[in-house]
Amino acid sequence: MMKSNYLKIFSGNQFEVNKIASELRKVGIEAVIKDEAESARLSGFASSTSSVYLYVHQDELEKAEKVISQVS
Repeated sequence: MMKSNYLKIFSGNQFEVNKIASELRKVGIEAVIKDEAESARLSGFASSTSSVYLYVHQDELEKAEKVISQVS
């Protein structure tokens, strides 16, 4: 299994995740959004998952957590 330098820091609906990702960008953090339902739909599969996940690089974790605590 390949090790990733990105850590999941938040999960919620598309609106919440996009709002937090926008706030993270304002402080220079480029987050990765993973929407499994959308990925499945684009691949031609159905999905019962509606959660969207937000990942940040491990080096930016502490800074990102502060932003999330202020936003949510």
